[in-house]
Amino acid sequence: MVTNVLTSQSESSDILETVVEFPDNFLLIDLCGEYDRNLAEIEKKLGVQILRRGNQLAVIGEPEQAKEARDVLLALYQRLEEGRTVEHGDVDRELRMGAGGSAERIETEDAGGEDQLEMFKGGRVEIKTRKKPVEPRTDAQKAYVQALFANELAFGIGPAGTGKTYLAVAVGVSMFIEGHVDRIILSRPAVEAGEKLGYLPGDMKDKVDPYMQPLYDALNDFFPAKQVAKLIEEKRIEIAPLAFMRGRTLANAFVVLDEAQNATSMQMKMFLTRLGEGSRMVITGDRSQIDLPRGVTSGLHDAERLLSNIPKIAFNYFTSKDVVRHPLVAAIIEAYDADDPAK
Repeated sequence: MVTNVLTSQSESSDILETVVEFPDNFLLIDLCGEYDRNLAEIEKKLGVQILRRGNQLAVIGEPEQAKEARDVLLALYQRLEEGRTVEHGDVDRELRMGAGGSAERIETEDAGGEDQLEMFKGGRVEIKTRKKPVEPRTDAQKAYVQALFANELAFGIGPAGTGKTYLAVAVGVSMFIEGHVDRIILSRPAVEAGEKLGYLPGDMKDKVDPYMQPLYDALNDFFPAKQVAKLIEEKRIEIAPLAFMRGRTLANAFVVLDEAQNATSMQMKMFLTRLGEGSRMVITGDRSQIDLPRGVTSGLHDAERLLSNIPKIAFNYFTSKDVVRHPLVAAIIEAYDADDPAK
């Protein structure tokens, strides 16, 4: 627990100095990060200076930025006191979303009859998986996760790197672990992204797995590798191309359709009508990366047009500001958007 916070501001200056005292030096070392890289990240993003004086950190800068930096430091230190780690993503999340916020609950109905699933503790939302907890890093991500728990059908639409698929799979894993669903079904259209891959060797699984690899990657982040293999063998986790969904009724399952911009209108209708009792469905896509043949309408576009006014179907949108990959990815997306004559 932080023991002391001192704030002073010169009458002749707009510069504010806030000194925060941290009682545990070992936690303070983790807070600062290797070579003080966490402090450097806060300094860079907020335009402040942070000086380390023994077990104290002095934050110097314009009043609003200095107070924000102080709140970020306090929130990160609280994580450490709770036995959690502070990684680059945690620093980034606090800088994007702020340290404040009151506790909230998400209302949900599940097959077990429970009527509430408590998601927010101390103002943050955390998705529990077998390997690690996952937390949204932007306000749009937070609203998206809330929509996934609150709605049986939800869309996540936006550019690459905004966590649409990653968070959807994390929520699916969480609901599977808690027993709200019996299966996780992940699907993608098997559409080549501009290049011809020819006849791939191997059996059907070998041919389609390259298209499905991002879904395997997400699962391996949330389950131990051996458990993923076992669950796939038991068909409690299925990863299959969109074309394989025809004729099925997907009951008591958490279903994700990724890269939905590459589904045709008929494929999208087919997939959406697979929704069965006790299931939840998430559709993710990026309208700027359509790989369908020229003249073929994207099913994601049609779904937006036809379903946006239907109650209990959530549409969540992301922008370049929600990109959580390398900072250059956001700049690249903005450059392409600025050059798009359709915008």
